[in-house]
Amino acid sequence: MALTSDPPSTAPLTKDPTATATATPPAPADLVVVPVRHPWRWVAVAATAVLLVQFAHGLVTNPGWEWDVFAAFFTTETILQAVWVTLQLTFYGTALGFAIGIVLAFMRLSANPFLRSVAFGYIWAFRSIPLIVQLLFWFNLAYLYKELSIGIPFGPSFLSFDTMGLVGEMSAAVLGLALHQAAYAAEIVRGGVLAVDEGQSEAAASLGIPKLRQLRRIVLPQAMRSILPNAANEIISLFKGTSIVSVMAIGELFYQVQVVYGRNGRVVPLLMVATAWYVLLTTALSVVQHYVERHYAKGSAR
Repeated sequence: MALTSDPPSTAPLTKDPTATATATPPAPADLVVVPVRHPWRWVAVAATAVLLVQFAHGLVTNPGWEWDVFAAFFTTETILQAVWVTLQLTFYGTALGFAIGIVLAFMRLSANPFLRSVAFGYIWAFRSIPLIVQLLFWFNLAYLYKELSIGIPFGPSFLSFDTMGLVGEMSAAVLGLALHQAAYAAEIVRGGVLAVDEGQSEAAASLGIPKLRQLRRIVLPQAMRSILPNAANEIISLFKGTSIVSVMAIGELFYQVQVVYGRNGRVVPLLMVATAWYVLLTTALSVVQHYVERHYAKGSAR
């Protein structure tokens, strides 16, 4: 006995366009844009503003700041001479430090293992020894060497100098600051040169450009974009770090401020005099940094 079932319907399936309604998205004008709420951000802004206002109010109303004493000593001849000494130490320390640092940087990049080792040893030593120790060492150089001579190594000398008269307080300070700065400047310059794509030098060499011209016209202008921010930080640090030469009784800004408030007992206003001069000169250096960076950033993508 055969079991049969109705054959499946072969009629085509049809869809009534009115059977289902298609949802229409709302027009953009009907959308309500709700900005993200940041309540805690406004709480932080308000708290910070209150603290700043309280600090400014304390500066104005607290008699302990003695702003009249500050105004009386801010532009005195003694302070201005001390500022000039500070600027001299910064300029000479920076110029000599970066001049030596550039040489050390290319010694470290040299293919000669002896030059690389000497440069690495110098950088390691001068970054390891505290600056105050280096300054005191150069200040007491005459204790170790009574005189310095020029002549044949391990042989007769042709010219001699008295160390006591050759290396004075200012010379020892500049020498110590410059040699210390050179160790950091070498690493800054080396990092900037390594940041330049090696293909630049290869392309220049393929065109027959001499190595010195490659360095001066191709590598260093591009490396300056990496060198300048770190170099500016080091210069500003050196400018403020000149206060450490006060241990050698050199009349720079911080030493003269100490001398003045040691006589009249006005410690806080005299410290504010030094602080104000450091802030003003650091701001000036930052402005110079901005324009120099903008000069070397010409043609670069931002």
